[in-house]
Amino acid sequence: TWIDCSFVTGEAEPVGKRSGDTLYAGGRQKGGVIELVVIKPVAQSYLTQLWSNEAFDTSGKSSFQTLTDAISKKFTIGVLTIATLATVFWLWYDPSKALNVFTAVLIIACPCAIALAAPFTLGNILRIFGRNRLYLKDTGVIEKMAKVDTVVFDKTGTLTQQQNTQISYQGVPLTTEEIMLLNGTLRASNHPLSRSLYALLANNGIQTPDEVVENTGQGLTASEGDNQLKIGTYDFVTSSKAEQPEVGINATTVHIDSNNTYKGFFEFKHTYRTGLSPLLDLLSKDKDLVILSGDNDGERATLSALLPEGTEMHFNQKPEEKLEFIKALQANDHKVMMIGDGLNDSGALAQSDVGIAVSENINVFSPACDGILDATNFKDLAGFFRISDKGMSIIRWSFVLSLLYNVVGLSFAVSGVLTPVVAAILMPLSSISIVVFTTIMTQITGRRLADKRGD
Repeated sequence: TWIDCSFVTGEAEPVGKRSGDTLYAGGRQKGGVIELVVIKPVAQSYLTQLWSNEAFDTSGKSSFQTLTDAISKKFTIGVLTIATLATVFWLWYDPSKALNVFTAVLIIACPCAIALAAPFTLGNILRIFGRNRLYLKDTGVIEKMAKVDTVVFDKTGTLTQQQNTQISYQGVPLTTEEIMLLNGTLRASNHPLSRSLYALLANNGIQTPDEVVENTGQGLTASEGDNQLKIGTYDFVTSSKAEQPEVGINATTVHIDSNNTYKGFFEFKHTYRTGLSPLLDLLSKDKDLVILSGDNDGERATLSALLPEGTEMHFNQKPEEKLEFIKALQANDHKVMMIGDGLNDSGALAQSDVGIAVSENINVFSPACDGILDATNFKDLAGFFRISDKGMSIIRWSFVLSLLYNVVGLSFAVSGVLTPVVAAILMPLSSISIVVFTTIMTQITGRRLADKRGD
């Protein structure tokens, strides 16, 4: 097969792989069907290493890093000024203390505690999120999450769960050869509907296609010998102008065309995630919610009953339309989190301020996202927002405590009652106290999330 690693390495030329070769997460298969043996589990450390590749390095400094740098610069100038003025005073008033005062001021007034506040707090929160199966690209995503005011959801695979989906077929019965070719084609797709249908038909055998082409947001085309199969939306699989067959209420469909003959469609009746309605009610208290789905509006009535009043819903959205919708929100000064699943959401995930991919299997994710959320922890989304907000508060309080410590320390140093030796002992205490404060506070915040979940 050929593996495209362009979004990791920046190299657009596919790399050839043969049976027995090692493949690394982050590559995308270019056609055909392959079998893999997974030898290592997904971990935050590996995902961070992957995301840290220069291909993903598009963001600048965080506002806290910028603030820390600005404070440190002014702090240094201020300390040198205070040390100089205090030394001049003591040279005039009591020269024997001048050197001690100058040295004590430089030692006690250290910006280390200020510099440690943000990285220690955000680093601890990153680990808490990882333990709760939200794997983020870097600590900067946490700060962006705290600023989000609009959350946009995909529907299939995001609000709905892959398990317990009811699937039925209507139309001309498929032959054994068609089912086997259908299985081989579905196995090459990561779309949640494809995975659900493949799980249903897996026991019918597999015919590996010679070629598979994925048309993002529309469907799949596969060929094997003289046989061709098209799977996807009604408009994609057939050129007929006939009206689309009627489907049941609250259903999504996948249509089948075999050798330019329309066969029928699979009807999916989804099961929505446990605790979805209470979660959305919590989020709606301080955020705008939007549903942005590529499926038809057959489930509008069901969603309306689950969603808070006034939630926007948009259906039949193509991948480029999702991207443009996110851009329009950002143009109106909204900070947007996109939560989706699958390749058709990758543009919107990359464009949004924070893009989160929800996955039933965290080995399968979109490289365009800022984070991967295990589907079993989807109900904790409001808790993740709360922890992000608390983290920003912890950093601000750390800044205040650090500045108060330095003000008190400087007042004793310039007065001549603090010797350099004592200053050298007290100075590290400010850094230690900030590290202890941030660690304890973030752990308490993280524990509250676990307690609410019942862990």
